[in-house]
Amino acid sequence: MTKQERMKEKAIELMKKLDIYLPYIQEFKDKNRVCFFEGYGGFYVDQEPEIEQKMKEIEDKHNCLVYAITHEHIHDDDVYSFLVITEEPDEWNDLVMDFEHGKIVFAYVWNKSVDYFSEFGDVVVKCWGGGIKRIC
Repeated sequence: MTKQERMKEKAIELMKKLDIYLPYIQEFKDKNRVCFFEGYGGFYVDQEPEIEQKMKEIEDKHNCLVYAITHEHIHDDDVYSFLVITEEPDEWNDLVMDFEHGKIVFAYVWNKSVDYFSEFGDVVVKCWGGGIKRIC
């Protein structure tokens, strides 16, 4: 199994842990289609060329795999959280952790409004109805 295949397998495992709608997981598994979420509602990133391009840029630049994306408006900023699998298996146990109000998830956060605020870090997502939403 290649590194990319192992990363994809881990992504599928984490999507299940986040209780993402099974047809979205299946599309990712079968066709590499990544879902992005707006207020728990899921859409495929290939429907949004600008977001898809940013996802590919992040994956290429940082040797990671994006498996889901959330979109929020935080303090007037347009923010996308790209949930990622890093290339280092030693880090994988800490990519999604339980938290009393949801799940702590490792992500690349793209602040589209103020790009220099973009960075890797932990976000908190809440899972509901097969979708996810960043809450912190």
